[in-house]
Amino acid sequence: MENKAKIIAAAAAVMNYLKTEEDMVMQSLAPAVPQQPQALPPVSYSPWALSGRQAQMQLRSMLQLKVMR
Repeated sequence: MENKAKIIAAAAAVMNYLKTEEDMVMQSLAPAVPQQPQALPPVSYSPWALSGRQAQMQLRSMLQLKVMR
């Protein structure tokens, strides 16, 4: 009976320690979470840049298909 009580006490101590550690981690992470979501910066859209990228992709595709030599 005495060994069973020791095992129960040890298990309870381990569970208490784990819960304490978990609480400390949660408290340390709480201030790191921003209260309000940050606004994303505006995305700049440039049709000239889009056109240039599209032309480069088309050129590479044609070179891979060996249309141009």
